[in-house]
Amino acid sequence: MDEALIRSLTPGVLTVLVRRGADFAAAEDAVQDALVEAVRGWPDDPPRDPKGWLVTVAWRRFLDASRADTARRRREDRVEEEPAPGPASGVDDTLQLYFLCAHPSLTPSSAVALTLRAVGGLTTRQIARAYLVPEATMAQRISRAKRTVSGVRFDRPGDVATVLRVLYLVFNEGYSGDVDLAAEAIRLTRQLAASVDHPEVAGLLALMLLHHARRAARTARDGSLVPLAEQDRGRWDTASIAQGVRILQAALARDRLGEFQAQAAIAALHADAPTAGETDWVQIVEWYDELARLTDNPVVRLNRAVAVGEADGPRAGLAELATLDDTLPRHTAVAAYLHERDGDLDTAARLYAEAAHKAPDLAERDHLVRQAARLNSRHRHGR
Repeated sequence: MDEALIRSLTPGVLTVLVRRGADFAAAEDAVQDALVEAVRGWPDDPPRDPKGWLVTVAWRRFLDASRADTARRRREDRVEEEPAPGPASGVDDTLQLYFLCAHPSLTPSSAVALTLRAVGGLTTRQIARAYLVPEATMAQRISRAKRTVSGVRFDRPGDVATVLRVLYLVFNEGYSGDVDLAAEAIRLTRQLAASVDHPEVAGLLALMLLHHARRAARTARDGSLVPLAEQDRGRWDTASIAQGVRILQAALARDRLGEFQAQAAIAALHADAPTAGETDWVQIVEWYDELARLTDNPVVRLNRAVAVGEADGPRAGLAELATLDDTLPRHTAVAAYLHERDGDLDTAARLYAEAAHKAPDLAERDHLVRQAARLNSRHRHGR
């Protein structure tokens, strides 16, 4: 069985059933039944038109289920709508499925799970493992999401921005269990880019590629975090960087700047620097100014304070930091870094230790503890 082929066909088959009038939950169940039959039969007798085969079988499974609880007249109407066997339509309706799975009525976590299931073709077990939750918990989440969108019709345009936020949430989950969600997010964003001509879709794809290119260098052999400035740039994926830059340049040329394009531009400037010392921090600050204008996000302003500290000196960065809410995530860690660059090692060590207690995950906490220990050791030896 060609798993990649199956996963690429699944969203299109599901969309055909929904367009014919099947509610989302029933259509998804029918498609899963068709996939089970494909797994059993295709290795010995592969169809000439895999998508057409799946559509035919899934629609029949839906009709079979409908006959159990639908009035005779409605059953006959649906049977009459069954198309004659033959090649499936080449029209790609996957974009509508993206919109449905990122419907505003869904919570972010439900939208992510439904997208991975319906568009990504992942099993409930795979999604549960990726999010480190019991399979039953994930099954309930997906079932609730399917019920929520079952009454939604494909009769109005969806919100691309919502879809992009969902895909970015998937990407930021990274790697867990047997599913590489970062790679899955890139695959789905490529698929979306092929369905819709939108510079922000291209911007998100470029951003993902540029971030993913540094993945191998982000952790040491013992699993500890490696800061960007200390990463071995020889381990960066230059092909992904080049592709990300090309996609970004084409998007920027359209002069419809959005937040993902601005983030990608910042990532591209980091990727373009041969060494950390050669990073164009002045231009990065300018891009953060654009990003802040677009989003008015306090986390963006926190990252901008770091960039100002690199471009204009740590005291300028600390002055920017002083204008921000000190309860922001990683505010204390940024303060520690800027104080260290300013030569105030006592304050930096104390702040690194304080930031470690607030760290969102174990890897970041261990990194901050090591930073505090390093400065304390240097201070003791200096005395």
